[in-house]
Amino acid sequence: MSDSGDMTAGVRTLLGDPKAAIRALAWPMMVAMALQTLYNLADTIWVAGLGADALAAVGFVFPFFFAVFGLANGLGVGAGSAISRRIGRKDKAGADQVAVHTMVLLVAVSVVITIAGVLGAPYMSVLTGPGPVAEMTTQYAQVIFYGTIFMLFTAIVTAMLRSEGDAKRAMYVMVASSLVNIVLDPVFIYVLGMGVAGAAWATIVSFIVAVVPMVWWLFIRQDTYVSVPFSGFRFQPTVIREILSVGLPAAFMQMSMAATTVCLNVIIMLVATTDGVAIYSTGWRVVMIAITPLIAITTAVVSVSGAAYGARDYLKMEIGHLYAIKLGFGIGCVIAVLTFIFAPQIALIFTFSEGAAHLYDELVFFIRVICIFYPTTALGMFSSGLFQGTGKGLNALIVTLLRTIVLTVTVSFGLAVVAGWGLHGVWWGLVIGNVIGSLVAFTWARLYTKNLKKTGPGPDASPSGSA
Repeated sequence: MSDSGDMTAGVRTLLGDPKAAIRALAWPMMVAMALQTLYNLADTIWVAGLGADALAAVGFVFPFFFAVFGLANGLGVGAGSAISRRIGRKDKAGADQVAVHTMVLLVAVSVVITIAGVLGAPYMSVLTGPGPVAEMTTQYAQVIFYGTIFMLFTAIVTAMLRSEGDAKRAMYVMVASSLVNIVLDPVFIYVLGMGVAGAAWATIVSFIVAVVPMVWWLFIRQDTYVSVPFSGFRFQPTVIREILSVGLPAAFMQMSMAATTVCLNVIIMLVATTDGVAIYSTGWRVVMIAITPLIAITTAVVSVSGAAYGARDYLKMEIGHLYAIKLGFGIGCVIAVLTFIFAPQIALIFTFSEGAAHLYDELVFFIRVICIFYPTTALGMFSSGLFQGTGKGLNALIVTLLRTIVLTVTVSFGLAVVAGWGLHGVWWGLVIGNVIGSLVAFTWARLYTKNLKKTGPGPDASPSGSA
């Protein structure tokens, strides 16, 4: 176990050159998320083999799954932000207390969500209407909610590892989990004949595989920088408040995206059928795959910004943020061009079965329209990451609500229903909402950073803002 005077390599990286830290923390997450992307791709392909009804069922459950995982990520971001800031202040004991309180929150939240989700799953038929889609939706949802504690533990502990600069071990468990999921999907869905429920069980088993090594590192081997000392634990409301001040807004950010999905599903049903939901849910998986490298960089921005803010080294914080923006903008441009060119081939992957073939043309159109906002995604995503790292979770939530609920839903409804554009109006609403929201977030983050720099560096800040 590391003591307060024994910095790990990850902590030294976190406190060093911000550009090097962004790269060092981002690439392992890119690798891990690339494997998760492959899993998502494989999962959708196997489900697509069951037909359009199965795709629609997963599409209806997706926002609820996204909300649960969003809450897990939110608590992880809140804990990671608080830990990084304490590492910047060289307060290891404080970081340990954050870790313990986070574990207590994890258990409490898991119990509540599991009970509510399993009991509430049958009522999702209100969204789908009676029929085979409703039955498959209930089956998929109940299994997913059974695994809530494993999802939360994985998301939160990997965030804690990243917060101390240990992105490689976070990568290891995510890669292992994804590989297990890829292998189990066809076995559970087809070999064992479990159908859509089999896809859910494969997901839960993969999370359990990720939990095992993390339990070993944290509680048995105890070789992480941040410890989880339950002995002598005393509840401290101030620590919980600090975690939740970033964690709840981060969770609501994810939930707002889930709420947006629900709203867009309703709009789609006003102008189309469940085929439209299948196109949107499948196409949005392509979007999540495309922006995976940007999500990975965001995790690095949170940790680097938090450590620099804790040390009151605001110039280092700014350097890291702007470097990440340049890197992410370039990556977004490349991905946009590639997805536009290969949209027909990408769409074919998801519509190979006879039951889903009729979705092909509209899915190609969706992929080509939606890639327009990829380059600007970095501006909004990394600016939200900076706010989260510095403990300003409410700022990140506000710009996200503006982008999702205010802009995307409103514009999509206006174009799809009022203007009569149908499904195409929904797709263009997604683009417009995301572009404007990202620009607003970036502008606010720059003003926030400039104001911090006016207060001057703290005693622990490096002269140049970088090592």
